[in-house]
This record gives sequence, structure tokens and C-alpha cells, in this order.
Amino acid sequence: MPETAQTATQLQMLCNRVRKNQRHLRKWAKREGVSCFRLYDRDIPELPLAIDWYDGRLHVAEYKSKREHPDGWAIDLSRGLARALGVNDDAVFVKTRQRQRGAEQYQRFGHTGSRFVVEEGGHRFYVNLSDYLDTGLFLDHRATRSRVEEDAAGRDMLNLFCYTGSFSVYAAGGGARTTTSVDLSKTYTSWARDNLAVNEYAADRHSVVRDDVLSYLAADTEPAFDLAVVDPPTFSNSKRMERSFEVQRDHAWVLQRTIARMRAGGVIYFSNNYRRFKLAELDLGGVEIEDISAATIPPDFRNQRIHHCFRLIVKEREA
Repeated sequence: MPETAQTATQLQMLCNRVRKNQRHLRKWAKREGVSCFRLYDRDIPELPLAIDWYDGRLHVAEYKSKREHPDGWAIDLSRGLARALGVNDDAVFVKTRQRQRGAEQYQRFGHTGSRFVVEEGGHRFYVNLSDYLDTGLFLDHRATRSRVEEDAAGRDMLNLFCYTGSFSVYAAGGGARTTTSVDLSKTYTSWARDNLAVNEYAADRHSVVRDDVLSYLAADTEPAFDLAVVDPPTFSNSKRMERSFEVQRDHAWVLQRTIARMRAGGVIYFSNNYRRFKLAELDLGGVEIEDISAATIPPDFRNQRIHHCFRLIVKEREA
């Protein structure tokens, strides 16, 4: 698409803002050992983009809005920005984000299998910028992962809806005795094993289980964990699930069953991205609850409502 005068003006605005953000974030990222961070978070209303830096590559998400943009608009802006930052065109990945339902949330964009390793906080992770809507590493939970690492020493950790296992990697790095990561996806459980392996964590202590989390929790077992992460999608369904999952509807049951798996004094981190989410505190007995959402939003995210996050501490059970 030929560059229009309007696009040229928008590109200049975008480049100016991204350069400003990059100058501000570069020293912070180096100090924190972060190679992936958000450069631009829909800072300018007429430019509804989220732009992430992945160790020299750009991952760009265009958010659908009421404002109409011509076909190829986001690609043109992204390539222009890449030139300004000295990034090659083949290191720019542009996608469109919109409301996902059902199987659409697992839509695959390609089958390149092109992965590379990035570093964060002394840990290593495989990411794939081309084949899926998400990359394999949710950057907004960087601070939450650090909290999990700080709580992990000597504990047995359960990671539900584990995705690619980043929380388990952090827990293992923090000295967890064992980690158990559970997810229904064959792709993501394999990815989680690779992330644990690339960090040289032994599979006999850090296991990955492919199972529906609802079915896994329905099994009647004794308390076996001191640390848990529950980070579910807003909505999920699959032919392998007995029923769909909706975070607002189902989170209380999931947390109740997780609490039942925890030893006294155990810590649960529960998070989700549903904007209108309300925690069913009255349905959660035997725990102290702290809303840590604001404290877990990293400095590179302008959107302070990117996720909800709670820290639950399991009380001593009555005899």
C-alpha cells in the first residue's frame, strides 16, 4: 500500500513516542536482566497498537477499534518503525487482536516452528513470534513471576493453566522442591517441558501434566503443595473438556479445589485478564486474600488494568 500523507504523519508520531519510551526503558531493562519488554502500549489513541521488543525483534498487535484504518495500515507503520529502529523487515511480526471466543482463541497463524531463546531475570524461555496470537511469554506477568520465585524455596509448587510453564521455571529457579505444571494443550505442555529443559531443571522433579485442569482438580487427593499459580484464560473450551470454562463463573470452584490441595501456610497466586472480573471472596474460606494487581503491573505497561492478581495464604485448618 502506498504511504499516504496521513500515514507518514502517524508514523512520525509513532517513531517519536517509541524512541522516547525506548530511551526511558533501556537502562531499566539492562539493570533487571530483561530482553523483552513493551515499547508502546496504545499510548496515542488514534494509533491502537501494542508493540513489544523481543531481543531485537518487534512484535506488533493491532487492536480493532471504531476508527477505520486502510488494509495494511499496521504493517506499513510497523515496517516504517522498524527502519527507524534499525530492525530488519523479517524481524517484524504484525497481528490483529480482537475478541476471541471458543476455538478461535487457539487460532494458529503459521507452522514455521521458528523459535528462539530470550532471557528474563536470569531465566531462559523459548518464544515464537510468528505462529500464534501470543508469543509464549506474557510480559505483563514479569513482576508476578518474580514474586513466585521469592516464595518458592523448599516448596512444592502447582501451576494450573500453565501455558508454556514460565511460572514453573521461576519457581524452580527460586529453589522449589518440585513443580507440577498442568495444561490441556499438547503444544503448550511440550513447550513447558522445553522451557524447563533449556534451564536445565530435571524432569523427575519438575513434571508437566497434560490434563483438563477442571478434571485434574476434581480428583480427591490429599494436600501436597505449598505454592500454587492459577492463571486461567477468560474463556476456554475443547473437545477434550467435559464442559467449557469461564473465569467469572468458575473461578471460585477452581480456587476452592486448589485450596484443598494446599498445606497450611501455602501461598496461591491467582490472576486473570477479564476486565470486569470480581473475586468471589465470600465463597473462599480458609484463606487470607490480598489484591496485588497494581503492584504486579510492570513499568513498561501503560495499561494499568492489563490483569487482576491476588495473593492468597492458606490458614491452619481446624482439627
